[in-house]
Amino acid sequence: MTQFEQWLNVTPLPLVALILLTAMLLAAFAGTRIRQRKQRRSSQEDSESDAQEGFVISAVLGLLALILGFTFSLAVDRYDARRILVLQEANAIGTSYLRAQLLEEPHRSRMSQIFKDYTENRVLLGEAPATANRLPLLQRNDELIKEMWSATAASFDSVRTLDFSTSLLESVNAVIDYDTARKAARFARVPIAVFLVLILYVLATSAMLGYIAQTTRNITHTTVFIGLLVMSLLLIIDIDNPTTGLIWESQLPMRMLEETLQSTPPGTYDQWRSVTAQMPAPNPSPIS
Repeated sequence: MTQFEQWLNVTPLPLVALILLTAMLLAAFAGTRIRQRKQRRSSQEDSESDAQEGFVISAVLGLLALILGFTFSLAVDRYDARRILVLQEANAIGTSYLRAQLLEEPHRSRMSQIFKDYTENRVLLGEAPATANRLPLLQRNDELIKEMWSATAASFDSVRTLDFSTSLLESVNAVIDYDTARKAARFARVPIAVFLVLILYVLATSAMLGYIAQTTRNITHTTVFIGLLVMSLLLIIDIDNPTTGLIWESQLPMRMLEETLQSTPPGTYDQWRSVTAQMPAPNPSPIS
């Protein structure tokens, strides 16, 4: 199963589609040949047998629809989880960046730059395809997390007596937690055993459709139905795979955050702080 899972992860979808379509058409052809041999042995068609065949194929197609819907639901749930994590991570980084602006120099500039570099690397990592060498991006990601916490520890000494120190630690810790959550979400896939059962069931269904298709019209309908089944399987595989295919979790929240961080360098929010620092202290009220 592990080898099949690895093959499914790295194989282009058009090639997967071609292999599935070929296998299903061969299964349907095998079913047709079996029916033709049966007809040669029997001179008359049994109408009661035809009715039973129709009942069986209806039950098989109903069960196939149930399995397809169940697998599709699993894939969509995992896709939604990855998509939501992107937004949550962007919010966590943005919150940490804003709280870092309350620190004194050089801690503010140091942490701000780390958050900018981290966001840029996360965008590249999220958009890197499976065929690319993602190891340098992952190594850079881990180095930035180490620098992020080291900078937080260095700045903590200057705010340890303030209530703000707890909020700063919690926000940075949330960023680190979302890094782990997104990495784990990339491996949260539909179990490969479900795909194997689904593919075997689809092949068996194709063989049964070929068995009952005797006229040219029925064969045409069967071929069209097999093509639709292949499209459904490809859609499920595409949604479930986060690094190949056409359907990826959008990195738009991280892109928007990257632009925001670039447009708000350290010192952007000091316009009122500088005025407040220059204002004279109020005179104490006279004691009556």
